[in-house]
Amino acid sequence: MGERLGRYRAAPPQKSVWLHAVSVGEARAASPLVAALRKAFPDHVVVLTCTTAAGRETLRQIHGENAAAFYLPYDLPGAVRGFLQHFRPRLGVLMETEVWPNLLAGCAAQGVPVLLANARMSEKSARGYARWPAFARETFGNLAAVCAQSAHDAERLKALGARNIAITGNLKFDVEPDAAQLAAGRAWRERLGRPVLLLASTREGEEELFFKQLSQTRDLPLIVVVPRHPQRFDEVAKWADARRTRQEFPDAATRIYLGDTMGEMAFYFAACDVAVIGGSFLPLGGQNLIEALAAGAPVVTGPSMFNFAEATRLALEARAAIQAPDAASALREALQLLGEPARRAQMAAAGRVLCEAHRGATARHLAVCRRLLSERG
Repeated sequence: MGERLGRYRAAPPQKSVWLHAVSVGEARAASPLVAALRKAFPDHVVVLTCTTAAGRETLRQIHGENAAAFYLPYDLPGAVRGFLQHFRPRLGVLMETEVWPNLLAGCAAQGVPVLLANARMSEKSARGYARWPAFARETFGNLAAVCAQSAHDAERLKALGARNIAITGNLKFDVEPDAAQLAAGRAWRERLGRPVLLLASTREGEEELFFKQLSQTRDLPLIVVVPRHPQRFDEVAKWADARRTRQEFPDAATRIYLGDTMGEMAFYFAACDVAVIGGSFLPLGGQNLIEALAAGAPVVTGPSMFNFAEATRLALEARAAIQAPDAASALREALQLLGEPARRAQMAAAGRVLCEAHRGATARHLAVCRRLLSERG
């Protein structure tokens, strides 16, 4: 709670660059940029902040237990002032959509340039900000620069008052799947000896949609379900015959297997034959399909992918993914793919090629960070 109110016990660094990743997805997406910042500015401590407990755990998983990882304070002037006075960052980097008015006003008042990195702005979010144009212009105008994922994101951010916008692509394409996890997942699948359908990063209400449909289907493959949020593992366990933390390998009678572990998505994507991406069957905007593509998993999504609109468009054009209008249609598509190994192989290859072709966002982000620091002097 002290950190939430801008009070920190850690010794303040002499020089620091600060990066904020709200939760798990942003923490993973930021990992190549954090590594690049550490290498480019070895005399600076890279201070990492997050909003959720899962985000903090992910930062420590990726960067080590001794990483300078803290909670971002509430967006209150006094808490923000305490954070900035303690860490005295020479540059701030906010991941994706983390735009807080008091935080940005405080940074501007203390001369801290802030970059909105890997920035995205959906049509729905843009309409919401546009209802308060003066507020939007002041808030987005306090950003020193923006690295937008796509031209559409850049246009919407510019209309809201952002400036110094560069189109840099998506940092998630630069995230390398963990090689050990990929190897372990493939070995697990080979030992299993039967098809695996993965329900990846499911959100509340989606499991019921899937399992209601699957209850009417004969000759099912092994269904592996991995909820997006760890606090929902016990809730989803009521549908499962076994869970990974208690039974590392499912037996022949297991029909539904719960992936109740954190930080193992590369394992699950490598272990499956087809991945259905959660968060996309209710109006939630979807979850990260790039991770699945990089691991070579054929992808099926639902209709709501606005948080990953550009990546989804690219995957569909490359024929690495299929987008279905609802959960029932998605399951039909996925089950059909299980019987088409040649098509799955084509989709897997297309996904890997797509990811390789869109690497490079980290270097473009780093160039903007260098410029902002050099301008500050």
